[in-house]
Amino acid sequence: MTENKQKGSVAALLPIGVFLLLFLGSGFLSGDFYAMPAVLAFLIALFTAFVQDRKHDFNEKIHIIAKGVGEDNIITMSLIFLCAGGFSGAVTAAGGADSAVNFGLSILPSQVAVAGLFVIGCFISVSMGTSMGTIAALAPIAAGISEKTGYEAAICIGAVVCGAMFGDNLSMISDTTIAAVKTQGCEMKDKFRENFLIVLPAAVVTIGIFLFLTSGRTFQMDGEMVYSFWKILPYLVVLIGALAGVNVFLVLMTGTVLSLAVGVFSGEIAASEMFQVVAKGPDGSGGIMGMYDITVISILVACIVSLVREMGGITFLLQMIKHRIKGKRGAELGIAGLAFLVDLCTANNTVAIVMTGPIAKEISDEYGVSPRRSASLLDIFTSVGQGIIPYGAQLLSAASLTGLTPFEILPYLYYPVLMAVSAVLVILFRKRENGSH
Repeated sequence: MTENKQKGSVAALLPIGVFLLLFLGSGFLSGDFYAMPAVLAFLIALFTAFVQDRKHDFNEKIHIIAKGVGEDNIITMSLIFLCAGGFSGAVTAAGGADSAVNFGLSILPSQVAVAGLFVIGCFISVSMGTSMGTIAALAPIAAGISEKTGYEAAICIGAVVCGAMFGDNLSMISDTTIAAVKTQGCEMKDKFRENFLIVLPAAVVTIGIFLFLTSGRTFQMDGEMVYSFWKILPYLVVLIGALAGVNVFLVLMTGTVLSLAVGVFSGEIAASEMFQVVAKGPDGSGGIMGMYDITVISILVACIVSLVREMGGITFLLQMIKHRIKGKRGAELGIAGLAFLVDLCTANNTVAIVMTGPIAKEISDEYGVSPRRSASLLDIFTSVGQGIIPYGAQLLSAASLTGLTPFEILPYLYYPVLMAVSAVLVILFRKRENGSH
């Protein structure tokens, strides 16, 4: 690689600055951080990069971005996004999400309602691979528990958001996991094990905090919690298959087919609608189509990064970070800090991973950080940022579903903070490992 020999240029980072200015500026001015679609902001940033690069003609720029988009990781990541969307659409339509939620609630002891919401959120988010889906499924239930018990609505929904963020960076079908693994070049099962050892202490302490805060109260759910083991089975097949190291495409395809079979035989999915639920999900906004935005964003980011790299922007960032890095421990802290800050700026942890992934890969290669460790740090610290920013989709969604404000929920978001503490302690005190594995 010749990049390290070229001169870095801070001006080359202008396209990224344009994106942040448009995305954050429109959010502050309008009060809605999703007023400017991320796709449009990235497209304008790409146009900026095209105009800024004076060293190459138009055809040469097209060649540069085509080479960036054509990288194995970008193509693989995009295809996995679409397959994961198809599985999510099929399993939700088959009633798998409802069954998973009801199963958890049916075994929930009345004395541990809020802590139970967190645990259920963990299970659902790991199974579904989406924090947003978990919040959408559990927020109404959390509101109901609050009404029946007198628990503050904020602590109930806070427990749900905490559980949602648990699976957001741990699930095999989460887009953040896919992005982290593919940008760093490691196996999903290895990254899962790395993450799990870090987040488990944070999850245990979070359970303890919720138990302490809500001790002495009970609740009783009205109505029967109906669930079916067969509807939960596709989740289990995907999880076990992914953990066993089966090819991710095969795992997701098997899960999708199994979900369709369960849905058709149970009567949840009409045979004539099978392809529709895979494409659009049960409500017409999910499935494969629900992954279009992040797929297009991944492609646009690859284009921008290619031109920024060519102009010396990536080299500048690497040089700046490297000047502050001393050894492998410093490299890990650098990757963590970079991921966290970029997520704060973009309010999207998947986008943050896609943007910082190439830089993190350069740092990890330079300082001997293993791919699984760098992938784990990227996923954890972007999730930390995503779990605490009041303008992130997770908190905005949770607030809108419960009539709260994000700032009312923030004091109860213990898990993201504890996850950060756990990860930093691991970086500081765990024995360094070999980068080649």
